Amino acid sequence: MQSDNPSPSASCGPSDIGGFGGMTRRTMIAGAFGTAAAMMAGRANTAEGDSTAIWDGHVHLAGVEGTMEQRADRLLEHADRLGIQRLVVFLGALGGHDPKPEEVRQRNDEVLKAIARSPDRILGFVYLSPKYPKESLEEFDRCVRDGPMVGVKLWVAMRCHEPALDPIVRRAAELGAPILQHTFFRRGGNLPGESDPSHLAALAARHPGASFICAHTGADWELGIRAIRASANIYAETGGFDPCAGLVEMAIRELGPDRVIFGSDAGGRSFASQLAKVVSADLPEPARRLVLGENLRRILRPILRRKGIKT
Repeated sequence: MQSDNPSPSASCGPSDIGGFGGMTRRTMIAGAFGTAAAMMAGRANTAEGDSTAIWDGHVHLAGVEGTMEQRADRLLEHADRLGIQRLVVFLGALGGHDPKPEEVRQRNDEVLKAIARSPDRILGFVYLSPKYPKESLEEFDRCVRDGPMVGVKLWVAMRCHEPALDPIVRRAAELGAPILQHTFFRRGGNLPGESDPSHLAALAARHPGASFICAHTGADWELGIRAIRASANIYAETGGFDPCAGLVEMAIRELGPDRVIFGSDAGGRSFASQLAKVVSADLPEPARRLVLGENLRRILRPILRRKGIKT
């Protein structure tokens, strides 16, 4: 299974001690999976506007075999087992860290195939490389303004505090499209173009009218949560590292329940292990519902309505 984390190494941050209050990781995940199965049964078919619907804000076609359409089917099959209603998909078959415009377009074409396969379940974010500002704006217009995609995905081609990102952010904000930025605190040092949450905080400060999702919350999530705490237009995202006790509780305590979003990083990670972070968290049920779907649905609602997509 392939993740968008290049050689992931910061899996649980400072809390990675191999157990959870006397529980092993295996028993913790198994218990949470059982709870999820009981809580989420049937939610993939919930009605429009149902506050119990689960939306996954971070999904890849990479790590799944077959054509793009077959990969979409496989992801939805597994999502249905846990009652996940909507998947936000981006990056296609993944590719290299520093793609040329033609590769970026290919990755987006792959996502467009997945959207066409199941437009009522799969939402797409356009993948862009800020190294190519002109081509990025053209690709944004092709996929978001004139196409079915509803957000932006930025990966590791350039650190996101650089001024080169400003035109992309302005264009996205005009249409109400959120920007999901990969962030990591990597042991041994980040990749040359890889952002950490403090870079995203700097970008968000320049664009208070835009909405940002801090993918992985830096992986070392205690540092990541603190780095974005003062940035009201940044949302923490839960996906892409081993399930750790305390992540969601700390994020809600420091940021508030309205600023935390569930994401799995499937197919590089399993839906079950990532859902366990939220299902097993010590939260009041209204806060859990916000994290599992309501927050992401609220962020996306304006652009979805503009495109005539049901929420």
